[in-house]
Amino acid sequence: MSTKEKEKAVPSISTTIAGIPLETCVYNASGPRTGTYSAMNKIALSRSGAVLSKSATSNSQTGNPLPRTWHDRSKQRCASLNSEGLPNAGIDYYISNETISESVGETGKPYMISISGYSLIDNLQMIEKIRSAIIDKGAKIAALELNLACPNVIGKPIIGYDFSQMEHVLDTICHLPCIENSEIKVLGVKLPPYFDGPHFEAASQIVNKHKGLIKFVATINTIGNALAIDTNAEMPMISSNGGFAGLSGPAVKYTALANVRRMRELLDPSISVVGVGGVKDGSDVFEMILCGASAVQVGTCHWIEGPTCFDRICAELQSIMKEKGYKSIDDFKGKLKSWSKEGAAASREVKKVTETCLTPIRNSTNDVNLKQERDLLIYVSAFLMAVVAFLLV
Repeated sequence: MSTKEKEKAVPSISTTIAGIPLETCVYNASGPRTGTYSAMNKIALSRSGAVLSKSATSNSQTGNPLPRTWHDRSKQRCASLNSEGLPNAGIDYYISNETISESVGETGKPYMISISGYSLIDNLQMIEKIRSAIIDKGAKIAALELNLACPNVIGKPIIGYDFSQMEHVLDTICHLPCIENSEIKVLGVKLPPYFDGPHFEAASQIVNKHKGLIKFVATINTIGNALAIDTNAEMPMISSNGGFAGLSGPAVKYTALANVRRMRELLDPSISVVGVGGVKDGSDVFEMILCGASAVQVGTCHWIEGPTCFDRICAELQSIMKEKGYKSIDDFKGKLKSWSKEGAAASREVKKVTETCLTPIRNSTNDVNLKQERDLLIYVSAFLMAVVAFLLV
């Protein structure tokens, strides 16, 4: 391959989750902009690698009273809160052939469904409906994501924090004939964020009991019981549940990275890890994969920016990979290096050079240069990180 051909070569960001091929390793998280097939079709038409539905309940419901969402409007835009209470069109809507066909369109992308029942019985009934849709009606449902992490259903605890209940739920579901016999081929579990070593170990041990049946873990959901205050009115920003809500956005990325890293270390290698939480650009995706994620979901950024975020994020990830010389995500997946003095010194040099490159643009009065700053930062950082990686080999 000539030098020019190498320069034109675009890194592959394809991946597989439990044998499901994805054209790109980035796709939507369940929740924002996933309530209808028209919304999901916009996701399918983007560079999102798959389409994941809203978390469904047994029946349609409107959710908690408004206002139930809040976005940080400061320059940093570091956080969002939501206490939606699972508004959705009900399980029958999301498993219908019409919804799936209209959602995916002609893209052929994998369609995945998320469920979050109010009880084990609810989840069992929905799983049976999913089985029937697949076997009896030929529904093209690639995977089931069982949500054990929703913090916004008033009066209902987070199953993923009650380890005895979590164990009972997964024992029961994994012994269903449709799971054991692979009528539902791929079962995944969405987990809440964990903060303490024993909790990581307890959760992973429960999931590992069902290796071969549970094919992936998505981590993390929102951080529960956050509170934003309207200082003018001296009241919460969210109306329901005393204002307590799930925290998402860039502020949770560092917790998400830790959960991805620990779960990848503790889970059986046969169980894929899907990273989610605070992802807003290609660099965030790169970090998630470096920590061991096979794929990365985007929630809040998709909520705010819309499905065009998938195009931007995928392009940014490919730019970083190209500058670092990576041809596929397997080249760096799970290969986070240990801290070293040499690495820290090299990183400081990267920051110095990057700041020098950005200063002329920041001094300009032209607002168009804000985009230039972001683009240049991505390219320069990627190039210098490649230099660092080379020096540390």
